Amino acid sequence: MSRSAPTAPQRPHKRPSKPPRVALALAGGGPLGATFEIGALCALADALEGLDLTGCDHYVGVSAGGFVAAALANGITPHALCAAFIEGQGEDAQGFNPNDLMQPAYAEMARRVASLPGLLLGASWDLVQGKPLSRALERLGPALPTGLLDNEAVHRQLQHLFEQPGRSNDFRQLHTRLTLVATHLNSGQATPFGRPGWDHVPISRAVQASAALPGLFPPVAIDGEHYVDGALKKTVHATVALDEGMDLLICLNPLVPFDASRPQRRLSPRIPSLVEGGLPAVMSQTFRALIHSRMALGFKHYERLYPHTDILLIEPEPHDAELFFANTFSYHQRREMAEHVYQQTLQWLRQRRASLRPQLARHGISLRDAVLDDPQRHLLAPARPRHRLGQALARLQDTVDELQHTLRQREALA
Repeated sequence: MSRSAPTAPQRPHKRPSKPPRVALALAGGGPLGATFEIGALCALADALEGLDLTGCDHYVGVSAGGFVAAALANGITPHALCAAFIEGQGEDAQGFNPNDLMQPAYAEMARRVASLPGLLLGASWDLVQGKPLSRALERLGPALPTGLLDNEAVHRQLQHLFEQPGRSNDFRQLHTRLTLVATHLNSGQATPFGRPGWDHVPISRAVQASAALPGLFPPVAIDGEHYVDGALKKTVHATVALDEGMDLLICLNPLVPFDASRPQRRLSPRIPSLVEGGLPAVMSQTFRALIHSRMALGFKHYERLYPHTDILLIEPEPHDAELFFANTFSYHQRREMAEHVYQQTLQWLRQRRASLRPQLARHGISLRDAVLDDPQRHLLAPARPRHRLGQALARLQDTVDELQHTLRQREALA
């Protein structure tokens, strides 16, 4: 994990006389990004005293981060999100099927195929007139689908989730402010759903629009206009919260470029360099580098314009091969990755304990040392294999872990 430097000068860390205004900004990153954010938020919930992650003053979400932000604004705790969407447990998990998000966009494909006869006729006429073949092929472009996967399930499943008792799918009925940013396709401008003038749009539909990655999902139609992924314009869009005078802004960004220049235990046996990973590795690195460099410039801008706001940026370490090589759109790894991020976030807090303690104290937040110093702390219970040999090995592993913990305690007392 890494973070930005504190944006405010060192001040006395007395407890604030009035409740601090806290905002949470969550970037995108596909299903893996949502898993990262849930794991990190669970670690923050466990390790920080005085921070209510369902009681922030403003939530800003982009793409996959919009789903997590909308859930928190609806009072769903990080651990409840983990139970439902990482482990598939509880009532909230019953209406959620990850496989629904991987269905082909049949309706979009059928609509494009229906336009093909007319487009072929126009292309043929161009060839008859002696126009270049490239011109004729350009005419066939509108026959290509704008997205491969159907994202209507995003709206449908979240609508069911947010319409449960005690929750709302209406921005205007939330107890706090929620902003979900998408990009208006025709103008390329950011659209802040949840702000005045845009708060009539259902939250579930706004999440669907904010997460509509071009090429993967079709643009989302809202009020006769089309919207795509909010990350096209900015990575975090934190200014919508900072402009309201926040005292503390916590940002989570799941995607960082991978540093393969140093030896990696996981990387070296498989790929001596990223280029050997082929197009997927190269494209992943390129995409991460682009959005992260843009975000870094944005945070320097925040430091200048909002000097009285403390900003914490939590993101993966650049040498975290586990996260880089995980499939961004895979759900079968979500349990393993959530636990990995949980542990990494606790380590991040431990390593920066000395500097974080006074910074957080300014906002009435303290570190739970008992949580940070507990080597047996886990987010998820180990999955128990069903066959007898696997169960025996699992019990053996538990015994070895307990023995190592005992030895570490004795070494600390020696």
